[in-house]
Amino acid sequence: MIAQLHRIETARIDAAPFIGLSARLVFGAVLAGYFWASARTKLDGLTLSPNAYAQVFPRQLEATGYDPSALPFLAHVITAAGTAAEFVLPLLLLLGLFTRLSAVAMLGFLAVMTLTDLYGHGVGPETIGAPFDRDPAAPLWDQRLLWAWLLGVLALSGGGALSLDRQLPRLWSGKTDISG
Repeated sequence: MIAQLHRIETARIDAAPFIGLSARLVFGAVLAGYFWASARTKLDGLTLSPNAYAQVFPRQLEATGYDPSALPFLAHVITAAGTAAEFVLPLLLLLGLFTRLSAVAMLGFLAVMTLTDLYGHGVGPETIGAPFDRDPAAPLWDQRLLWAWLLGVLALSGGGALSLDRQLPRLWSGKTDISG
């Protein structure tokens, strides 16, 4: 009996496929809609709206009298790329396609988004918060730390079970059984 309990206690279970899958599900439930909604606010039909530039380059747009055409070409490229990233990267993470690369790209996006909030929009200390301040209402520090942790889990563990990352090599190798 003790030997059986010891065997159960020391059994190794590969949790990585479930960690990646659960992280993708949590990302889908909590963050994918947030990023897609944000991206939609940057579009006016199929073109970038003035709001897109106000979100990405607030001070520069204000300096031009809110005329996006007066911004340099690079500002248009960055705004378009950022808007596309807000649509594409969450979709890739949900599908589990290029999961690690997409998670790292989202971490970069999160860093740029946070720096834009701090220096472009000038958010104050009440919005920034501080670590271990016991104030979950200060969204910048608390929320972004949790987001970064979730994306870090995906970057390190991959997409896990039921991800396209896991299934595509099997399909390409000619194996038709994609269950395992």
